[in-house]
Amino acid sequence: MPREIVFISVGQCGNQIGNVFWETMCGEHNIDQGDGRHKNKDNESSDESMVELEKVNVYFEEAGRRRYVPRSILVDLEPGVLDTLKASRLGSLFKPDNFIFGQSGAGNNWALAHYQDGPELIDEICDVIRREMESCDCPQGLQLAHSCGGGTGSGLGSLMLERMAVDYR
Repeated sequence: MPREIVFISVGQCGNQIGNVFWETMCGEHNIDQGDGRHKNKDNESSDESMVELEKVNVYFEEAGRRRYVPRSILVDLEPGVLDTLKASRLGSLFKPDNFIFGQSGAGNNWALAHYQDGPELIDEICDVIRREMESCDCPQGLQLAHSCGGGTGSGLGSLMLERMAVDYR
């Protein structure tokens, strides 16, 4: 049984990294980026198909017959980047409840994201993380993509790390 990983992307940088990550995961497992279904190639044997899907449940949750949804949580303090992701071809793969965003943005200010705007969203973020972890059969861990400099990725990202260290120790 594969052990599941929940992927969390925070801020503009983290969400852009996450976008490329999910494009790569879809390509690796031959999952259509539009509808999340596993694509059988015309000349593909069932053995090749099984190899592609052998470890798919590490990062994806099966939502139906050969339809997969990423185990992903997307977080930002402003809706712009997440709206762009939702509008992209990949956007329809994600659970709508796993998009968490504020309205103000951190404006490249760590303290604003960590002490002022981040605490307003942290409980909602932790609830979504808990829900995703509880849906796993055998969770291996959390993977966080964020920037170390700037505002949301660093400020809210470090606040989330502090909180997860308490919740998942």
